[in-house]
Amino acid sequence: MWALNDQTILKQSVDAYNKDHPDAKITLRLFANDDYKQKLRVAFGANQAPDLFFNWGGGALNDYVKAGKVDALTTSEVNTARYTPSVMQSATFDGKVYGVPANGLAPVVLYYNKKVLADAGVKPPKTYDDPLVAVKKLKAKDFVPLSLAENSKWPTLMYLEYLLDRAGSAEVFSKIASSDSSVWKDPSVTKANQYLQDLSEAGAFGDNASSVNYDQGSSTALLYTGKAAIEVMGTWEYANIAKAAPDKTAARAIAPSVWSRTASGRDRPGSSGRECAAARPRTTADRKQEKSTAQSRAVRRGHRPDARAPDSNSLDSADGNSHRHPASP
Repeated sequence: MWALNDQTILKQSVDAYNKDHPDAKITLRLFANDDYKQKLRVAFGANQAPDLFFNWGGGALNDYVKAGKVDALTTSEVNTARYTPSVMQSATFDGKVYGVPANGLAPVVLYYNKKVLADAGVKPPKTYDDPLVAVKKLKAKDFVPLSLAENSKWPTLMYLEYLLDRAGSAEVFSKIASSDSSVWKDPSVTKANQYLQDLSEAGAFGDNASSVNYDQGSSTALLYTGKAAIEVMGTWEYANIAKAAPDKTAARAIAPSVWSRTASGRDRPGSSGRECAAARPRTTADRKQEKSTAQSRAVRRGHRPDARAPDSNSLDSADGNSHRHPASP
């Protein structure tokens, strides 16, 4: 089984499973975010993919499905009724299920450094316009207004997801997730990109965002060391901050908030859906077997854990709500 190195709860689940199944143990390998994506592609290309692997669902998983690299799960292998239908959408293609939730839904929030905002005379942001207004004050005090790991690419996508969710609607997201290319012409897509461009042109991300990498902890460090004021990130970031700077979380020096509204007036917090695809690569032997038996399995027998990992992303956004994005990093 392959997964990300921040999934500590998953490791505990695998350890518990191995203890109960000594004759069919799971070997868990954990990777850094960006490295993981490349290693997974290479492994599938070389027909050496893992039996079970973590994936974000949506297009990232569907690429492997279209290429015939993973098998669908059967009703005897997973009880989909346990999960909210909307959650299963990102791992369901052509009516077949290729993954089950592993880490739950993680709201995407704005973390802010209380002292930095106070020193600059800025209040915690509640609307899209607030950071724009605060940029000049924060830059005047030599703070980076918004810490962004642009070098890792996907953190920038979070902004687009977040802003499109408010400029457009959940329906726009659903159509994009279903590969409806016509939706890219929706005015809300242009508006969301304009919001992001306005932030960039205002200098909200500082001068070195393109060299900031998330896996190295750079964007996180800018926030808790007091060099940046705000960071947009999933709730898993709280655990990273608590590990790197426990004094900051203990003293509640870092707090979460949300952009409750954009100029369009839409009100909906963001989130990042995370799925775990339970699958194995299909081999030539598999295809021969399928022709004769019309049967396929999602993983090797004896290698599927009975228990699923609980949600390790427990920090709620300020208003306690969440909305699943069909695409995530």
